Amino acid sequence: MHLRYSFRLYPDTAQRIALAKAFGCARVVYNDAVRAREDARKAQQPFPRAGELSKKLITRAKLTEARSWLGEVSAVVLQQSLRDAETAYKNFFASLTGARKGPRTGPPRFKSRKDTRQSIRFTANARWHLTDSGRLNLPKIGAVKVKWSRPLPATPTSVTVIKDSAGRYFASFVLTTDPAADRARMPDTSQTIGIDLGLAYFAVLSDGTKIDSPRFLRRAEKKLKKAQRNLSRKQKGSRNREKARRKVARAHAKVTDARHEFHHQLSTKLISENQGIAVEDLSVAGLARTKLAKSVHDAGWASFVHMLEYKAERYGRTLVRIGRFEPTSQTCSACGVKDGPKPLNVREWTCTACGTTHDRDTNAAINVKTAAGLAASACGAPVRPGAIPAQREETGSHGFPTEPRAA
Repeated sequence: MHLRYSFRLYPDTAQRIALAKAFGCARVVYNDAVRAREDARKAQQPFPRAGELSKKLITRAKLTEARSWLGEVSAVVLQQSLRDAETAYKNFFASLTGARKGPRTGPPRFKSRKDTRQSIRFTANARWHLTDSGRLNLPKIGAVKVKWSRPLPATPTSVTVIKDSAGRYFASFVLTTDPAADRARMPDTSQTIGIDLGLAYFAVLSDGTKIDSPRFLRRAEKKLKKAQRNLSRKQKGSRNREKARRKVARAHAKVTDARHEFHHQLSTKLISENQGIAVEDLSVAGLARTKLAKSVHDAGWASFVHMLEYKAERYGRTLVRIGRFEPTSQTCSACGVKDGPKPLNVREWTCTACGTTHDRDTNAAINVKTAAGLAASACGAPVRPGAIPAQREETGSHGFPTEPRAA
């Protein structure tokens, strides 16, 4: 299975300058590729092939006075930028034809030097390596200090260097893990669990366990409002405004880091303790258009379920999603009678058929487990995830941002 292991980087002043040059050159090559294809489209000509673009925009461009500075960075970085542009067009056309699932993907757009997130990628042929002292040696950048939070379980095939909106640098290593070794790490268990995700509690389990919602964004709102007000007072284009913008970005990054850490720890705990897990297939996009939008985004259900999904695939567990229209809150888990819809302020109710008193959330979690077919057998339900490329792994990621799909 392909995974991403991310670590914080601490480049010195000279290395920051070199990275800025690499970010800029990669951005220029990407924009040149998009411009070349757009010009061909307007002229009603076939799109230039990747090999033609490589010769024109990199090899020949380095010989010109206008693009001679492209030779100051690794050629692999420029080649990978061209691949990103090509992948963006493939995704766009696949979305148009319906071959690509999910929301409609727009056409590739030009990148700006003012973008708050920048990245470059080094493959194996770039000859990057880890030094004996634990530093990451990158071509034409140097040996960059890395904060290792855990060892790498295998030899990486590529590394992506990212600068996020808060001005932090990260190294994301892509590697392939051994499925047998991964599954051996998890203890044998026959337990199964149903999960009901909510807002009053982040999750309620079918065994009655209730996990409080941390509400990271709500707790940080006062600090975020103060930082945002300070940013709004600064003159656009000034250095003080850039400092204020980074302060806002760091505050948001702190919230995101805490939420990801909570999701990783809880998902790992549930995966290690249960062979079968059942969750609802919630429409997060739909709920995010209601008056509960801020709370829904603060909970991060989609991110949590995605972690459960790839960790179940990795460690040989069973994860089943039940339909979002399943009446889990209306059905009595004791006798199976559908007792009708109930307003959200009703947290306990008594079944009119059998007289059993239910906690609304616990009853829903039990029904989720039953609807998934996990009540009797831990291994009887199919595993849904399929192929999942290059996921972030385990706790300790420390706020590593979402990686480009083309990596």
